[in-house]
Amino acid sequence: MSEKEDLSAILRELVDGEVEFILVGGMAAVLHGAPVTTLDVDIVHSRTEENISRLLAVLAKLDARYRGQRKGRVLRPEASALAGKGHNNLATAHGPLDLLCELDEGVGYDELLPDSERFDDGEIGVRVVSLARLVEIKTATMRPRDRVMLPILLALLEKKNF
Repeated sequence: MSEKEDLSAILRELVDGEVEFILVGGMAAVLHGAPVTTLDVDIVHSRTEENISRLLAVLAKLDARYRGQRKGRVLRPEASALAGKGHNNLATAHGPLDLLCELDEGVGYDELLPDSERFDDGEIGVRVVSLARLVEIKTATMRPRDRVMLPILLALLEKKNF
């Protein structure tokens, strides 16, 4: 992580901007107590028109643009992309932010909401996907980094259920 990267600053901006989202991915694992590091923020956001408007305002403050662009070309997220079903992998002034409209076909914010919980450390409060659901997500994707994290998450889940 470079000096400029501060993933918690991304979360603070989203919370301050009143964006409705659920934290998923590596940062969710960290908040559940996994001894892992993550290099980005992954969220599933509500795709209501009002929430997308708030999200776009926050993205403008974060100087968000799509990652992997050719030198000299800057593509910024638009409402239509944030209202869709795909993933928007962005670079921001504070580090990478992945906006997931849906995790899988038909699994967006509304579907994840019952499987999320509030995490509040006294400074910032966010919704985080439940540990059991995170295990399901990582099991389904089985990318190499998910295969590494899965035993850790399963151990945390077993400890929590014990």
